[in-house]
Amino acid sequence: MAKPSRALHQGSDETGGRKLALIASKGSLDMAYPPLILANAARMSGIEVEMFFTFWGLDIITKKKMGKLNVATVGNPNMHPWFGIPTLLGALPGMSAAASWMMRGEIKKLDFPPVPEFIKLLIDAGANVYGCKMSMDMMKLTQDDLVEGSTVLGAMEFMDITEGAQILFV
Repeated sequence: MAKPSRALHQGSDETGGRKLALIASKGSLDMAYPPLILANAARMSGIEVEMFFTFWGLDIITKKKMGKLNVATVGNPNMHPWFGIPTLLGALPGMSAAASWMMRGEIKKLDFPPVPEFIKLLIDAGANVYGCKMSMDMMKLTQDDLVEGSTVLGAMEFMDITEGAQILFV
């Protein structure tokens, strides 16, 4: 797996105008990295990237939350195989913080940047980052709440700009 480059290159026509549209709807730490890694791989391949953050996925690009994302342990069946934590114990106080701490350690070992830095790297590499207007209105967020370099966009506008793109809902 290619690690994110601190010097990601801008897209080119070498991929025949390929475009990837990623829709991120979940804002937990374990759900933040899949779209970021996919976007990074696409940009490193010269593929145009459009990222749409909606509902809780907005936490990934919200300045006050993006550096504090946690792993959801309650009702997460993957806690037992990965952390050795039985599902029922996920409800205990401090388990989410412990699981998040462990996951951040594993992410760091793989030399992936923290979420805020990763988002900045992607924007600097030419990925387009959008906050869903309807979700932002519902959560009382404004453009000022989002990371620099992002844009607020409605779902229909996103559909227009991603025409012909490969669309992945994460």
